[in-house]
Amino acid sequence: MEETAFNRTDYDELYAQFSIDVPEYYNFGFDVIDAWAKKDRNKLAMIWTNQQGDEKKYTFYDLMRQSNQAANILLKYGIKKGDRVMIMLPRIPEWWIFTIALIKLGAVYCPSPTMLTPKDLKYRIQAAEIRMVITMEDQAEKIDAIRDACPSLTLRLLVDGRREGWISYPVELDYPAPVSHRLVNLPGMHRTKATDPLVIFFTSGTTAEPKMVVHDHSYPLGHTVTARLWQDLRETDLHFTLSDTGWAKSAWGKFYGQWIAGAAIFVYDIRGKFNATEILPLLERYGVTTFCCPPTIYRMLILADLDKFDLSELRHSVSAGEPLNPEVIRAWREGTGNTIYEGYGQTETVLCIGTFPGMAPKLGSMGRPAPGWHIELHDDDGNPVGTNIEGRIAIKLDPRPVGLFCGYMDSGEENEKAFSGGFYYTGDKAYMDVDGYFWFIGRDDDVIKSSGYRIGPFEVESAIMEHPAVQEVAVVGAPDVIRGLIVKAFIVLKPGYNPSESLVRDIQRHVKQVTAPYKYPRAIEFVESLPKTISGKIRRNELREKEMQQFTRSGASGSSGSAA
Repeated sequence: MEETAFNRTDYDELYAQFSIDVPEYYNFGFDVIDAWAKKDRNKLAMIWTNQQGDEKKYTFYDLMRQSNQAANILLKYGIKKGDRVMIMLPRIPEWWIFTIALIKLGAVYCPSPTMLTPKDLKYRIQAAEIRMVITMEDQAEKIDAIRDACPSLTLRLLVDGRREGWISYPVELDYPAPVSHRLVNLPGMHRTKATDPLVIFFTSGTTAEPKMVVHDHSYPLGHTVTARLWQDLRETDLHFTLSDTGWAKSAWGKFYGQWIAGAAIFVYDIRGKFNATEILPLLERYGVTTFCCPPTIYRMLILADLDKFDLSELRHSVSAGEPLNPEVIRAWREGTGNTIYEGYGQTETVLCIGTFPGMAPKLGSMGRPAPGWHIELHDDDGNPVGTNIEGRIAIKLDPRPVGLFCGYMDSGEENEKAFSGGFYYTGDKAYMDVDGYFWFIGRDDDVIKSSGYRIGPFEVESAIMEHPAVQEVAVVGAPDVIRGLIVKAFIVLKPGYNPSESLVRDIQRHVKQVTAPYKYPRAIEFVESLPKTISGKIRRNELREKEMQQFTRSGASGSSGSAA
């Protein structure tokens, strides 16, 4: 558990020398949480607060004892190694307590966001053959509504109340006698191998039903790269990643790598209406030192007067999930002194491309391959492409990088599509410059082919974002009789700006000046908001489908002119 200095060395040297030792047996609960607790019972692990200003602090010793309590409750009701358990809780401490407990038992946990509908839940519970659901009283009705359609679901647990047919965590703690803090070697307790399944993540499902991504017990070790290298974490840091507990991003920033590094995490429990600027006084009040949030939030934060807040403790900022426009990076740097270090990865991976301390950031680039990851760009036939040429992001499987998923559960077709010729294909496209930096172009199906040109939506969005009137934008290909597809931009304006034909023309002129003229948006539509997945990613496929439907209804007689 000793602090190392490998996160602050020369990139090329680090890349050449880096490796992660994966033991035969590994369990994050015992080998990290309990190890820190036994080393220093007062070591801070978590600061939790909510929108009402309530506050709780947890040491690793607290987490060890309370997760052992929770594990003993689960053992009492027959949860054992290999059982699949859905945990659907907001950002409350019980999420961490029960997740650690499940890990210790070798059960396979399946995090789910609380905003899922009964239909969503039925699909997930049936597909993953979930045996138990852990949730809160205000979510129980959704589970009860679909329980009869889910024969695998035999156990339900509430962390905050009582309900007929449900196990009550408060009752188990208080009646008839307190549950032991000691996790004893009872039937159902088995050591976990690093290759045993740990977690099932559901992808956000932007184009089809969510896929089930399976990671094994070595996955936490892969997040050493995410936390120590990319987030630059040290034992004395307080790290804040703004993400929901229902998605893989929580594993990136609120759990594994941060606690392996010995840093404390900051948790902000958001339930009611949320304004991004709520975050700024929290960064100041708690002295957050490292920060990660998605581009959507950064775009909102830079609209605030950052000079009003003392953010002197904040020394490192990162972002992933979607590409970040250079204009946003510039504004954040001017307001905080922090350059946002971009990174790339998926639910299927840990951080596998990033801008690391010691590297010169290139605004808009996602960086270089993470140490331990060999990444190439391939054409459609699997052949490497040269510099500055668009290619499919391909991750080499020999040696298999620590943190890459085991595969999609019960989906041979998806696995066959993703794994080919000794590589895992992420489904994303990029190009690499002469310095070895990768530049994101888009998902395979996002690239716009117009009049013989191939146009990546992100580069157009970045150009549009530099216009002073634009708060947020999504670019897609819209059907056109003459060109096949044209570039169309859906734009959310900043407060104080109103849609007009003159603004359309001004934005178009601006794009022609900052990027190749053929990339400018021939059509612009101003909207109040952009459609997003529940994990916050823009649903470009929904915008494309809307354009295709309108084109079909109009009898394919649309023009390529601009529109306000």
